Amino acid sequence: MLTAALVVMVASAARPRDAAAQSSSLFGAPDSRTPLTLEDASWLYIKVEPPREVRLYDIITIIVNEQAQMISEGDVQRRKQANLNAQLLDWVRLSGLDLKPAPQTDGDLVVQGNLQSRLQAQSDIETRDSLQFTIAATVVDIRPNGNLVIEAHRDIQNNEEVWEYSLTGIVRPEDVTPANTVLSEDVADLSIRKREKGSVYDGYRRGWLLRAMDRFSPF
Repeated sequence: MLTAALVVMVASAARPRDAAAQSSSLFGAPDSRTPLTLEDASWLYIKVEPPREVRLYDIITIIVNEQAQMISEGDVQRRKQANLNAQLLDWVRLSGLDLKPAPQTDGDLVVQGNLQSRLQAQSDIETRDSLQFTIAATVVDIRPNGNLVIEAHRDIQNNEEVWEYSLTGIVRPEDVTPANTVLSEDVADLSIRKREKGSVYDGYRRGWLLRAMDRFSPF
């Protein structure tokens, strides 16, 4: 009996038990670890600033960078030919209130004509426009859905030279960057006006007669 008891005790001691190995994680024991997030784990993480609340009459900087390109090609060829051969055989005359045949003593009237025309035209147009500047705009209204209505004006005068800028449009609040700027491509109903005055502009502008001739193209 004693021998059997000793065998049972040795077998119980030799039975494998659950082994706990050392954790290789740098974030502590498995039961004490916090959720792994980019903010807590990355050394390069930069927290994104929440969007700034824009209020009425706040000032926003608009970065205008508009570029446009157009290429147009046309080729027209047209020919026209017409022949006319008309002869008047009878004529009438008024006698009182009656119409009566009128004799053609000089013979029948004959009209003959020949028309030939040819038009050939070829045109190539390529235009490129670019407009870049920054301007501070004021929030003049806030729509019920939160969109911002902006308006900007700027006048620059240097001696006789004058530059006038104006801009209007609608901006979404989420398009306003933390630096308080908005790209012109994110402005809805964008309207930009730029005018120049002075001796430099007078040197290359067209006169009223040349503008009228270009508009109506008399030749």
